Amino acid sequence: MEGKIIGKVINYFEHVGVAAIKLSKGLKLGDTIRIVGGDLDFTEVIDSMQVNGKNVDSAKAGEGVGIRVSEKVGKGYRVYLVK
Repeated sequence: MEGKIIGKVINYFEHVGVAAIKLSKGLKLGDTIRIVGGDLDFTEVIDSMQVNGKNVDSAKAGEGVGIRVSEKVGKGYRVYLVK
């Protein structure tokens, strides 16, 4: 279940449980991602994401997205697309 790397966590907003992720590949609603870093290795289904504070259905490589996650993540954690 390695998946294909699609980005890295660049920030985490604990008060809302949102990870800011810089994408190197595209991402869309319904995709399953895997976040790996530190002692964490977990998956999330993307049910909402934001770009520049606006809800979007998809995001392109090079964009920064905000995604609600169930675990506290750290800067530099790797994000994979699980197919």
